Amino acid sequence: MEQLYVFGTGNATVTRCYNTCFAIKDEEQFFMVDAGGGNGILRILEDMDIKMEQIHHIFVTHEHTDHILGMIWMIRVIATHMKNGIYEGDLNIYCHEDLTSTIDTLCRLTVQGKFYKMIGDRIHLIPVHDGETRKILDYDVTFFDIHSTKAKQYGFTTVLKNGQKLTCAGDEPYNPECESYVAGSKWLLHEAFCLYEDRERFKPYEKHHSTVKDACELADKMGIENLILWHTEDKTIQTRKERYLQEGHSCYQGNLFVPDDGEIIDFI
Repeated sequence: MEQLYVFGTGNATVTRCYNTCFAIKDEEQFFMVDAGGGNGILRILEDMDIKMEQIHHIFVTHEHTDHILGMIWMIRVIATHMKNGIYEGDLNIYCHEDLTSTIDTLCRLTVQGKFYKMIGDRIHLIPVHDGETRKILDYDVTFFDIHSTKAKQYGFTTVLKNGQKLTCAGDEPYNPECESYVAGSKWLLHEAFCLYEDRERFKPYEKHHSTVKDACELADKMGIENLILWHTEDKTIQTRKERYLQEGHSCYQGNLFVPDDGEIIDFI
């Protein structure tokens, strides 16, 4: 059974959880998306019993610190495993073409030369373009520009082995220009910065983010059967799941998920 491994669920400035990143598990291999903002990703992978040797494909959505800095640690550790002969094959890192030089520069400035030299050898920075489809594990993954108002950012859509369409809309509100990619999705991964009732406290619209109510109304209108909300604030984390579900169910008829870090969701 295919599963979604949730590594982190928080926005850029959280301290009570990790930044939003995740992976799709296909048999014993993982297609990872983003790596959060630091070496906390290493602990999370260890806690979820995922070995680096199970990760050969990573997609980086955009340049913000809470999505890209963890990649330095992933590259550092995987390069070490390659040098030590315990990582077979290559690591493929997909991102929009402007991001390849950013990742390369970050590693050149922060990673030891013997590991940095693995980039271009067994670690590949692969640029993808709007509407381009790549074969990743057993999936045809189509990347698309989410038309961010901030940094250039890509999402992706694919069809799972069970025939269900899954779409990651990035960490900004759904843009109608992306309808051709999102429409018909059985699963939608969407940000929700805070509750609608807490909008004055957290000011999501000033940061160009959604509330739970906004995201759920969108998913209901589009007929999305399964909605996963993350990239949230963490000040209400003790009651986040309960309160987010309560607000979401008031305007969304489908299956709503508000995962915590470390959760595993079955695609059924």
